[in-house]
Amino acid sequence: MTRISRTVVVTGASSGIGEATALRLAADGHRVFLGARRTDCLRRLAARITREGGVAAFHALDVTDASGTQTFMDAALHEYGRIDVVVNNAGVMPLSPLAALRTDEWDRMIDVNVRGVLHGIAAALPAMRAQGAGHFVNIASVGAYEVSPTAAVYCATKFAVRALSEGLRQESDGSIRVTLVSPGVTESELADNLSDPEARSAMQTYRAVALPASAIADAIAYAVGQPPGTDVNEIVVRPAGGAQ
Repeated sequence: MTRISRTVVVTGASSGIGEATALRLAADGHRVFLGARRTDCLRRLAARITREGGVAAFHALDVTDASGTQTFMDAALHEYGRIDVVVNNAGVMPLSPLAALRTDEWDRMIDVNVRGVLHGIAAALPAMRAQGAGHFVNIASVGAYEVSPTAAVYCATKFAVRALSEGLRQESDGSIRVTLVSPGVTESELADNLSDPEARSAMQTYRAVALPASAIADAIAYAVGQPPGTDVNEIVVRPAGGAQ
C-alpha cells in the first residue's frame, strides 16, 4: 500500500491511547497536531516526535469548551493548512453505581465523552467539507456494545459515540470517512483515580488482563492508512483470552 502523509489532529494526546496514537502516526509519516489540557505532557511528546524525525505541534485543549475546541482546530489549520484526520480520543471514566448518585461525575462524563466528540466534529467538519475530504476516528469502548455494573453512565456515553459515528457516516457523501474504534481493557490512566470504592475494587479484577495502548494505536493507523474510497467503519480490539 502506498503511504499517504496526512495531517492528523489527536485529542487527549497527553497520555494513554492518544499519546500512543500520536507516536505511531508520526512514525508512519503523518503530521500530528496534539491537544490536551496538560500542555507540559504535550510539549514533551512533540519534542520526542521531532527528535525521532516526525512532525508535531501542539495546542492546549479542553474538549468540553466548544469555542476552545474551535480555536484548537483553527490552530491546526494555521499550522498545517488542512485537517485530514481527527482522532476524537479524549475521555474520562469515573465509574460508580447509579445508587451512589455521583451526579457531578455523570455530568463530567457526558461533557467530555459526548459533548467533547460533538465539539470536535463541529469544529473540524466545515474545513473537511471545504477541502472535499476528511476522516473522523472516534474512540468508544467495548462499553458501546454492552453494559456492566458501575459503568451505566460511562457505557451510555460510549453508546452515544457509536450512534453519532454511524449518523455522521450515513450523512456523508463519501468524502468524509468515519471510523469507530472500541478498545477493550487497555493500559491507561482512565481507572487510576476512581472515587467510588466498589468501582475501584471491581476494576482491579476487570483490568487484570489489558492491552498496551500501542495496540489501539495500531488499529487507528490501519484505518487511517486506507486509500481514499475505503472506509473502515468499526474496529473492536480486545485482549486475547480476556473477557473484555
